[in-house]
Amino acid sequence: MGLIKREQIAGMNIHYMNYSLEYFLNAQVRAGIKTIEFWTGVPHYYLDPTVYADCKELKKKINDRELEVKVFTPENCNYQFQFAASKPLIFEKSFEYFSNGIKAAAELGCEIMQCNSGWGYLDETREEAWKRSVEMLSRLADVAQKEGVTLALESLRPEESNLVIRLEDVKRMINEVNHSNLKVLIDTTAMGVAGETLKQWFDVFGKEIIHMHFVDGNPYGHLIWGDGNHNLEEFLTVLKDNNYNGYLGQEITDPKYFKDPMRHDMRNMKNFEKYI
Repeated sequence: MGLIKREQIAGMNIHYMNYSLEYFLNAQVRAGIKTIEFWTGVPHYYLDPTVYADCKELKKKINDRELEVKVFTPENCNYQFQFAASKPLIFEKSFEYFSNGIKAAAELGCEIMQCNSGWGYLDETREEAWKRSVEMLSRLADVAQKEGVTLALESLRPEESNLVIRLEDVKRMINEVNHSNLKVLIDTTAMGVAGETLKQWFDVFGKEIIHMHFVDGNPYGHLIWGDGNHNLEEFLTVLKDNNYNGYLGQEITDPKYFKDPMRHDMRNMKNFEKYI
């Protein structure tokens, strides 16, 4: 049907956290995936505020399999570093952590690094945390500009944040940071939980949308396509109608996929094949 290009589908390694990096990369080849959105969790990669793992070695392993890494996604939900940290020490360590992520992305040749707003604490006002998030993203956008990387901001679910959880929050954050190196990422799960549509996001942001976490859902769950209630053909048609040429990160996070992720990736790609 030709709604997307194969290279737009970006395999992710989150659901391979119980397997080696090599197993993940070989699985992507078997599934017919060409592009990688690389998640930096252990055991696949090491990143902290002071050091990050050898990018040359990682890139060689990826390229030797005729794959390309296009998007870099530092772990930022389960670990201690987040974009709106309240304690000054952790805020600065978070800045250094994400700055190293930007530098690693640049070394890998990635033009995009994923980000979000972080979250505020429930015993403070939302606006206090919002100000910290604006400061963090502004400083990181400056680093990204120097490194030739663009940050892609996604919304989160209410269980994950009390800051950017809806389209209107993304618009406010983008406007307040006001930096050419901060653009928009659509996460279809957060979008679905908020009761929003792809068309609404494209109507508001248009070409500012540079990346997507494009997965099925009920609307909860970052699911393999076919396991949720979203209509893949309708979603892809909206992308085509809006001339979206960015990547579709397969951010599969439901633990039910962790035991046999290769089988589920192959099943996922079968759902895409008729539209490639």
